[in-house]
Amino acid sequence: MSLGRRLLNAILRFFVAVANIPIRFIYVLIALLLVFGGTYFHTQRTMYDNVGGKSDYNEAMRYIEIKNVVDEEFIDQVDRSAMGDSAAAAMISGLGDKWSYYMSPNEYKAYQLSSTGEYTGIGMAILKEDGGGFEVISINMDSPAALAGLTAGMVITSVDGIDLRDKTLDEARKLIRSRLNTKFTLGVGRGKDEIEVDCTGIYQSSVKYRLEKTMAGYVQILNFEAGTAQDAIDAIEELLNQGAIALVVDLRGNPGGLDTEVADFLNYLLPSGTLFVRRDKDGHEDITTSDGMCIQLPMVVLINGDTYAEAEVCAAVLKEFQWATILGEPTTGKTRTQETIALSDGSAIRLSTGTYLTGSRVDISAAGGVTPEYIIHNADPNSAGTTAGTTGESTGTGATSTDEQLMNALKMLS
Repeated sequence: MSLGRRLLNAILRFFVAVANIPIRFIYVLIALLLVFGGTYFHTQRTMYDNVGGKSDYNEAMRYIEIKNVVDEEFIDQVDRSAMGDSAAAAMISGLGDKWSYYMSPNEYKAYQLSSTGEYTGIGMAILKEDGGGFEVISINMDSPAALAGLTAGMVITSVDGIDLRDKTLDEARKLIRSRLNTKFTLGVGRGKDEIEVDCTGIYQSSVKYRLEKTMAGYVQILNFEAGTAQDAIDAIEELLNQGAIALVVDLRGNPGGLDTEVADFLNYLLPSGTLFVRRDKDGHEDITTSDGMCIQLPMVVLINGDTYAEAEVCAAVLKEFQWATILGEPTTGKTRTQETIALSDGSAIRLSTGTYLTGSRVDISAAGGVTPEYIIHNADPNSAGTTAGTTGESTGTGATSTDEQLMNALKMLS
């Protein structure tokens, strides 16, 4: 006889002798105990699984315990909604990432409405709808969107044949931005209707350039939106035709833009190698490389605290290749990519889900940004790029300019 069976018989004899319970009722009792015990453990396991495991369950219970203590002991009336929002915000703040934050339902609604302004380049405001497409909320008069025949209420499902229904608002924004200086088609509705949008007439270059008295070419890049790379390349080619013997690339105040534009610009400047890497939470990497063609000129890159995102990547890569001297002020390290994740109660999290690395795998954000080799501050922060054709001697001095950063760059190159 097995040990388990002997144990069961011993339990049965105990109940019969002590409690005088018939054997058939003992079997029923044991069956009930097994059912209740199984139900209890199953319920407990389900609770753990629903919150991510035992440790997460304990964290949730700690929050509930704190809430109960406050409800019972706090002297004033408790605003449960404000308390919950503060707790959620504190969780995201505890990540230590200044680019990630929590939005209450009202804050998220305001964010959605304000973020539609990202599309003013083609003159329409859109919001993500439940069906996966993007509903047109409003149209600006005489804009490319209006001239193309788009109207409020239409649902946009694709851009140049690329399905938008599985895209986030941020991804759709990037896709549309990448076509702001071109003609492109928008898929509308659930059918195969397409509308062509012509943005070529509204395109304004984000690149300004001139040849300085020192024969250094000055190239100011205001952002890295669609078309910037080709405009910057064309500017440098024109400066070379004018006899430029050095380059100043001004990235001060540049908020970034499209990494594809940065890649094209760096590919033009740099020899073969890994330019930068985009890495996600799971460690998946998207590697951008350059070919063997390059521009070999003495070069200074100007940066400051308002040089962000892809513009920081540009400066960091040029520094790592030792292709340019970096001058100005340290950047902030805003080189992580964010995604807006809506929650079930109408609130949302703006969360860093990816980051840019240099070719040698330096995380620019974790490093705190890009630090110039020469840190120089302008006494007048509004003087950046105001030389308008520097006057002065071949040493690069310019009595008419208060842009000390640019003046030092020109002196260094001369």
